[in-house]
Amino acid sequence: MTSPPSPKAHDEATLTALVTERVRKSGSSFYWAMRMMPIERRQAMYAIYAFCREVDDIVDEPGETADKRRRLTEWREDIAALYADRPVRLPLAAALATPIQRFALPAEDFIAVVDGCEMDTGPGVVRPDMATLERYCDRVACAVGRLSVRIFGDFTPRCLDVAHHQGLALQLTNILRDVREDAKIGRLYLPDELLSAHGIESHDPQTVANHPALALVCRDLGDVARQHYADAQDAMAQCSHRAMRPAAVMMAMYREIFDRLEAAQWQSGEALHIPKIRKIWCALRHGLF
Repeated sequence: MTSPPSPKAHDEATLTALVTERVRKSGSSFYWAMRMMPIERRQAMYAIYAFCREVDDIVDEPGETADKRRRLTEWREDIAALYADRPVRLPLAAALATPIQRFALPAEDFIAVVDGCEMDTGPGVVRPDMATLERYCDRVACAVGRLSVRIFGDFTPRCLDVAHHQGLALQLTNILRDVREDAKIGRLYLPDELLSAHGIESHDPQTVANHPALALVCRDLGDVARQHYADAQDAMAQCSHRAMRPAAVMMAMYREIFDRLEAAQWQSGEALHIPKIRKIWCALRHGLF
């Protein structure tokens, strides 16, 4: 990894307020996992989340594919600038300078997130094979986990196993929850191997979302996710309990979504989103308050 960047000539207080407001307004489950971390670690996590939200929004908002890819390229250029100690253009990129320096965050994980988001531009991800799906999940979820566990503290190699398995478990849960919502915007993340195994040959997301065998595909992908939850839990047990508390909160929240999906026979719906009070309870349960 190249030398970490020194802080840029941006006003630190303004950058802190910018990323904090971005996270607060998101309504994300991650907010409750991050909220009561020590201040330096919390602000670093806010900056990571704001970065992820920004590049994801570039892809999800209406616009031309060429323009989206141009904006993602700007992010790659600013990330490279951070590690070369050059000025950056994007305020949210400037907010990453201090966390990168303080926690020795690898450039390749930031680039992986951008590359993962770019997979959703143009035709996007439609009926990938399992290897492509795992590569997508690694970029948009596991890479975020790899950054996060360095910020949590007490970093050990087993923390990377937590990041890998929990990232896959959480992203597969998102995919299983959002099959029909994703189909409305032309995306289909369910893997080709499982679709073919249950006689679903169409590449049209809406057709697949309405296929009578869809629940069987989701059940099988759920089995994959369940194993990753178990592997993440095993790895987490060999890490610092204190450091892994934010990860444990996220695990508990997403496992509740997963269990509700399974109980509903893989039918998505508003009831599968965790109410705020349950998020607070998860934080209390794992000692973040």
